[in-house]
Amino acid sequence: MLKERLKWMAAWMAMAVMVLGAIRYVPEVVSVSTSVDGRELPICCVDTVKEQVALSFDTVRGDGDTGKILEILKKHDVKATFFVTGGWVAAYPEETKAIQAAGHDLGSLGESGQDMTQLDKDGKTVELTDVHRKVKELTGVEMELFRPPLGAYDNEVLRTANAVGYYIVQWSVDSMDWKDYGADVIAETVCSHKDLGNGAIIRCHNGAKYTAQALDGMLDGLKSQGYEIVPVSHLIYRSDFHIDQTGRQVLDR
Repeated sequence: MLKERLKWMAAWMAMAVMVLGAIRYVPEVVSVSTSVDGRELPICCVDTVKEQVALSFDTVRGDGDTGKILEILKKHDVKATFFVTGGWVAAYPEETKAIQAAGHDLGSLGESGQDMTQLDKDGKTVELTDVHRKVKELTGVEMELFRPPLGAYDNEVLRTANAVGYYIVQWSVDSMDWKDYGADVIAETVCSHKDLGNGAIIRCHNGAKYTAQALDGMLDGLKSQGYEIVPVSHLIYRSDFHIDQTGRQVLDR
């Protein structure tokens, strides 16, 4: 009788260990909705009461003024997000490492920076995984942010990026620095933009002609309006959110 009881207790304990072990590894259930009426949407801005805006740079055309931009950001004690292509990383590995070493986000613009809506699903996946691998091997960073190149996306682009673990980020405030209108115009465009507000995401470029010259004035102007300037990773929600029809990420409370 005692032997049978001991066998039963041993079996029960083994089962308990298995169950507890299984519970430990069950992923946390999160609620995320990125579609509206069947259309997938990226994060263009964030619904928040915090007076924060995110500053981002697309790094595609040459080295540009990356070093100067990093110096100015350091002077203002500002962290930003740099979206890079695989081609840019391969051409400018030291600049890529400098961005990461300075504490800025590294995000993906795809391997080649081409319009990914023109690619089949395998091509889209390769665009995402190749640049991810290059950045990981160079810096150790596992990128989590993706910006569709040229701002072009469709449901398949966004679903493919989601499937490989990316948060997809566009912008709500375009500095228009790529039009090369001049430093003062760039700063004014950002600081007086109709969509500038809590949770705005600002888009600039490292290779535009006047961006570095505009940056001091832009940062001073944003700070004078009471905004804290943060990288995208510090602004977005990671779970329990939905995206509304305007591209605003809203926390589900």
